Amino acid sequence: MNHAQLTALGRALRLLGEHGEALTATTPDAKLHEMKADLRRALDLLDESVTGAAPTTRCPEHPNGPVDTAAPDLCLLCETRRRAAPRSEFNGPAPDARRSSEPSAPSRYGVRGDRPQPQQRWLPELWNGQEWQLCGTPRRDRHEAELYLAAQRRGPRPAMAYRLVHEFTDYEVLRVWGTPVKVDIEPLGNL
Repeated sequence: MNHAQLTALGRALRLLGEHGEALTATTPDAKLHEMKADLRRALDLLDESVTGAAPTTRCPEHPNGPVDTAAPDLCLLCETRRRAAPRSEFNGPAPDARRSSEPSAPSRYGVRGDRPQPQQRWLPELWNGQEWQLCGTPRRDRHEAELYLAAQRRGPRPAMAYRLVHEFTDYEVLRVWGTPVKVDIEPLGNL
């Protein structure tokens, strides 16, 4: 997507957001037809911008790979890799011609090839007055997550505070924007 397409698509989507906020039960038909035309225009811009095929899976590593409907990310390749680790615990390691002459003790933790690679993600969270909650989809790229949070802070109704959490076998708070203050949901402090 080039810069002109990105700018035009951004404007069209912001216009649709404004239409959505102005929508009421008494919205006249003329306004609805205008919304319909703006929606078609945004869809046309999106069709022009998309160059590749739509992903068949939710897997970032194999977006157009084979589909396994039982897998959480619909990716047959990753699901096969995940299933291989428990299988090797019960059946023992797969026979390997190179290792057959070497005496080896089975590892209690398996071998690297049996385990799927750890995934790292950046989780954008907002402070809702009581606790931190996820405010967008987890991102694989830290820069993209920070740009998303910057856009949220500039939005029409920003939260009191945002933070970016790094998830990689554990959670680590990377950066916090704003100050989270505990807000009592009961009026007059629950008197």
